[in-house]
Amino acid sequence: MVQVKRKLPDWFKVSAPTSKNFYELKNRLKNAKLNTVCEEAACPNIGECWDKKTATFMILGDICTRACAYCNVKTGRPEELDIFEPSRVANTVLQLGLKYAVVTSVDRDDLPDGGSKIFSMTISQIRKLNPLCKVEVLIPDFNGDLESLKTILSSRPSVLNHNIETVPRIFKKVRPKGNYDQSLKLLERSKKIEPLIPTKSGMMVGLGESRNEIKKTMEDLRSVECDLLTVGQYLRPTKKHHPIIRFYSPKEFQEIKKDGINMGFKHVAAGPLVRSSYHADEQHIAATGIIS
Repeated sequence: MVQVKRKLPDWFKVSAPTSKNFYELKNRLKNAKLNTVCEEAACPNIGECWDKKTATFMILGDICTRACAYCNVKTGRPEELDIFEPSRVANTVLQLGLKYAVVTSVDRDDLPDGGSKIFSMTISQIRKLNPLCKVEVLIPDFNGDLESLKTILSSRPSVLNHNIETVPRIFKKVRPKGNYDQSLKLLERSKKIEPLIPTKSGMMVGLGESRNEIKKTMEDLRSVECDLLTVGQYLRPTKKHHPIIRFYSPKEFQEIKKDGINMGFKHVAAGPLVRSSYHADEQHIAATGIIS
């Protein structure tokens, strides 16, 4: 089947990053030899977020062991673990004066613990140098390993985020090495182990799902007491990735947000350019009432 190239609607237009803060952060990250999902995943909000000196640090290298059909991060055989990476992240957070930091990673199926110890070390190092900084983690599924989840929760992140990404019917097509029920189980386990740590998840739309399927997936997330939700438009990184089936309008995103609030989510960020870490500090405040 021939895929038709889809022109982006007008609401996707964003200004090219030119601010002083953007280039300062870019240089700091480069000098510290740190990766960000902002760059690796070609996030459309990079200019806005970096101008505010907020970034999502991507640990455990920049090569993923999985090859999801929507993701622009490199896939292949990862390099050796860098045990000094948590300290470099913590120092950069301190130098930037961040009050809220988000830490994610590539999938590391090559490691027995999936990299959970490095996650835990990163949280601890940030808190050691900057005790007032909130730390949100966006974690992989660790192949369902309970001990890996416990390792991260033992460091008490401010928010535990794990993205469900899409609806059950097309889940295996876009996340062939993932498991929908396993992702729900991770969020459920987190809530049972540490009830006071807010849980969060995210979805992409435009992959071929229906509105009813979106609503059912949101209901599944609420059934495991997920507190926070992000919903954004899928944008195809390259021709090798899953095609865009349709674009959702800003009005439709507002309807999705309304559905989520009615279901009981404490905060729903929904919009064409919304991504997992978009305005993450605001979501934390909505979940806890604590201002960073």
